[in-house]
Amino acid sequence: MVRRSNYDKFPFVAVGEPTECVLGWDAIASQLAGTKVVCVECYPGVRVEEIEEQLTRRLQPDTVIYAHDIYKSVAAISVMLEAYLGDDRVFGRLNGLTIEDWFDPESLKRTREEIVAAAAHGMVLVVGSGASLLAPERDVLVYADMARWEIQLRYRRFESGNLGCNNKESCFADKYKCGFFVEWRAADRLKKQQLPFADFLLDTNDVSTPKMIRGEAFREAMAQAVRRPFRVVPYFDPGPWGGHWMETVCELPKGAPNYAWCFDCVPEENSLLLGYGEKRVEVPSIDLVFMHPHELLGDPVHARFGAEFPIRFDFLDTMGGGNLSLQVHPLTEYIQDKFGMHYTQDESYYLLDAEPGAMVYLGLKEGIDREAMARDLHTAQDDAVEFPADAYVNQFPAQPHDHFLIPAGTIHCSGKDCMVLEISATPYIFTFKLWDWGRMGLDGKPRPIHIEHGIANIQWDRTTEWVRENLLNTVRTVMTGEGWREEATGLHKREFIETRRHWFTGTVPHDTRGGVNVLNLVQGDEAVVESPTGSFEPYIVHYAETFIVPAAVGRYTIRPYGAAVGTECATIKAFVRTGAPRGDAA
Repeated sequence: MVRRSNYDKFPFVAVGEPTECVLGWDAIASQLAGTKVVCVECYPGVRVEEIEEQLTRRLQPDTVIYAHDIYKSVAAISVMLEAYLGDDRVFGRLNGLTIEDWFDPESLKRTREEIVAAAAHGMVLVVGSGASLLAPERDVLVYADMARWEIQLRYRRFESGNLGCNNKESCFADKYKCGFFVEWRAADRLKKQQLPFADFLLDTNDVSTPKMIRGEAFREAMAQAVRRPFRVVPYFDPGPWGGHWMETVCELPKGAPNYAWCFDCVPEENSLLLGYGEKRVEVPSIDLVFMHPHELLGDPVHARFGAEFPIRFDFLDTMGGGNLSLQVHPLTEYIQDKFGMHYTQDESYYLLDAEPGAMVYLGLKEGIDREAMARDLHTAQDDAVEFPADAYVNQFPAQPHDHFLIPAGTIHCSGKDCMVLEISATPYIFTFKLWDWGRMGLDGKPRPIHIEHGIANIQWDRTTEWVRENLLNTVRTVMTGEGWREEATGLHKREFIETRRHWFTGTVPHDTRGGVNVLNLVQGDEAVVESPTGSFEPYIVHYAETFIVPAAVGRYTIRPYGAAVGTECATIKAFVRTGAPRGDAA
């Protein structure tokens, strides 16, 4: 049953005093006045012209240099990117390009010399993506950061294109693919070098109210955040199969046709709000991963994945909507070979809610003819006829708190009238749609289908009985204590993520044991996360909220709070398997 919640859509980490954050271009410019070379390094998507206009009006520099004026030609950049982007609508290949690869080497060398010469006679403003490469001898480095979700919104509104591509008017899919596979990776490589030394962090996500904090304040905020539980800022998006559960539970605006997705813990995509009194500075949450990978992830996880956050929690809402696309995710060797990604999207569906009669499609039926299935998929796609999914794919009843495990290579999709908490590995873009039930995307165009990729990855031996034995509600009690019990709910042994569910009316002991934990309160109005040693302030979470407990936290407890006291609550927790099976009690 759908119910309202006190779900917090704008969680923040309180890190400092209001005086540490300045608002508006006048205050920002006053912090930069009196210096010779002001360098503003911009993440792709930042409105470079706006920054230049606002700072030039106030600082009156003698020389202004745009980084993009030094880029290679559009044609040369297009050739450079083509090797990694190809002609597929969705998929490219990850690569080692850096922002320096966008520059003409001779122009880069000459511009560096010009900046040094110009600084001898007056103030120089250097601005854009790659500005820090042009001005290695600057006096002030400002890093203008940008949230991934805001970048995507600017793509959709045709306000932003890709670096040096002159493609602002291109379709969203093309721009997103370039961002995901090339541009953001290159920009992140430069960001990792510059954030530890930046003099200021500039937030221009909100066009009307730019904000700036000193580099020391930013780095102190990161150091604080990584030693306490926190939430990233969720964002919600409609889709052709979307439902209406989140609209009610999360109290979302009514203007959208539906809400299909909620990205509730995808640090590569989500933002982190830093609280300075009533002021909020928005930064990409991946910045925390870059700045403190050991403390956040823990040494064993960092050793395996590097500065990437490998666990993803998100919502898939089909309540009152339709089936997800019938799909499969690539095997590890396939994603490595074809796309350059070093791990794949193993996942699971945890049912927060479901209507009577709800189903999940999972695994193949016994004795099917794989060649006939492939023919039927192609016929459905080419001739716009129905694919007989029920003849080939199992349907299993879905009820609240069921947990369906989906190792890569397993054909699957959530049916209508399900509210799924998806717990998975992070590389979510690598989904091979096999059949989309004959519908169009919200843009009125067919959604991309990748039958050949999918057929190459389906594990044909994952049939009905194997699925029942290995992937359906493989729940076992691990430990019990006063007022709580811990259950292992998966994931499958092929998947690197382990999940544990705790039912509790009392206080549950937890321990990160040197690895990051991601949790969601799947039952109960509220719970409080506390440190047995008082190392962080008590942290309150609400129903359906996902929160992160950094590895550095160590021991912590969770108990019912507020209206939930006296009722049974439950959390689902995910962590990376790094050793022998474990329980959480001390």
